Amino acid sequence: MNSAVEIMDIGFACLVEKLGIVDAERFIAMIKRDSFDYTVWRREYFDDMPLEQVSEEAETYAKSHPHKGNGIRV
Repeated sequence: MNSAVEIMDIGFACLVEKLGIVDAERFIAMIKRDSFDYTVWRREYFDDMPLEQVSEEAETYAKSHPHKGNGIRV
């Protein structure tokens, strides 16, 4: 199990890799400023989406991001 510091380091490294350092910092500032609730944000995104579209997007994502870890994929 990763410690909180390790999770933060990994998360920030992912943000920097995808967004660059400046936009990664902007993203974190937006999250902090807006009292961001990821669960509510995702629920709002998926609530208006047909189940078939959710399934298609999940399948597309899974194919383009194959699991490379030691965990069990269900």
